[in-house]
Amino acid sequence: MFSLIGTLIVGLVVGLIARAVKPGDDKLGLIMTSILGIAGSFIASFVGEKMGWYPPGAPAGWIASVVGAIVLLVIYGLVSKK
Repeated sequence: MFSLIGTLIVGLVVGLIARAVKPGDDKLGLIMTSILGIAGSFIASFVGEKMGWYPPGAPAGWIASVVGAIVLLVIYGLVSKK
């Protein structure tokens, strides 16, 4: 139970950092921001594992999670404008 709560809190923080770093007006709520951060962490872990940066099953670091969330935020911005 605590790992789920910790994941949600880390996802929220990563999502907030990604929205602060990326310029522009992104109209995302609190839930979508935390989903963005959690998904960014999963993307960073997956890519890092495939590139050989992380061992299998290891979580991504904060910087990699923020970069993953920024990538997802850019993709979201491109998709939502059309």
